[in-house]
Amino acid sequence: MKIALIAHDKKKKDIVQFTTAYKPILEKHELFATGTTGKKIMEATGLNVHRFQSGPYGGDQQIGALIANNEMDMVIFFRDPLTAQPHEPDISALIRLSDVYEIPLATNMATGELLMHALDRGELNWRQFVHGKKDD
Repeated sequence: MKIALIAHDKKKKDIVQFTTAYKPILEKHELFATGTTGKKIMEATGLNVHRFQSGPYGGDQQIGALIANNEMDMVIFFRDPLTAQPHEPDISALIRLSDVYEIPLATNMATGELLMHALDRGELNWRQFVHGKKDD
């Protein structure tokens, strides 16, 4: 599965802890991230992560484009709800696209953990049928 990992500045430490804890699950999948988040994840975990631009420079939109083309299966986006974001329209668009294309989306660690456990148990394999793929 293709998984996007995004975190606002005040949540980057959380996403690094999250990806460290779930490395055994995540290393089985294709990972994507916005710029700085991806760099921090790779440095801390050694996971292979395809990095896009930073969020304010279009990274959220790049991930949104993959969603719109049915090329993303899950989004883990640790948002900071207490800090105004200059690129809020991009964030809203990414969330809207996840809803439109029925992409599992976690915006906090609690929901992210639920998605990781579901992924590990194979409960998200239905996404393979969306792509016309069979089980591995």
